[in-house]
Amino acid sequence: MRWMWIDRVVELVPKERLVAIKHISASEDHMADHFPAGDGHPPCPVMPASLIVEGMAQTAGILVGHAGAFQEKVILAKVSRAELALDAVPGDTLRYTAVMDRLSAQGAATKGTVERIDPCCPGTIEPFGEIDLVFSHVDNNMAGMEFPEGNFVFGEQFKTLLRTSGINA
Repeated sequence: MRWMWIDRVVELVPKERLVAIKHISASEDHMADHFPAGDGHPPCPVMPASLIVEGMAQTAGILVGHAGAFQEKVILAKVSRAELALDAVPGDTLRYTAVMDRLSAQGAATKGTVERIDPCCPGTIEPFGEIDLVFSHVDNNMAGMEFPEGNFVFGEQFKTLLRTSGINA
């Protein structure tokens, strides 16, 4: 995975819950395009909602992958629900919480909440959105198809993220 949309894992209760954070910076490449100045209005940098959903997918995907010791190739199969009430702007910190709803040999379902931590008042946390996801253990569900031997989802970047967060992978 080339792009990481979470910065740190702050809590892991195996097979139950994972909490990760993302600090949003004006220096991230996508901020220049969403939305640039024009027609007399100033720039309005906002993190695209699709990247916020991907941050939750990475958070929940780690929870699902960790449940199987990262032996399964876990892929996002479905976004069951994605409701975001606010815009994420530079200076914000998002907190993703993924909770395991179901886990089986075929895959998993997670329920997620996103909260914004106020950069001016770190103890102030606002509800931001809810994102529920379904994951597939691709090797168990796509019998007869060939996939790379290595785990193409949980590569070195994720291992480094987990190790620097104090989690063995």
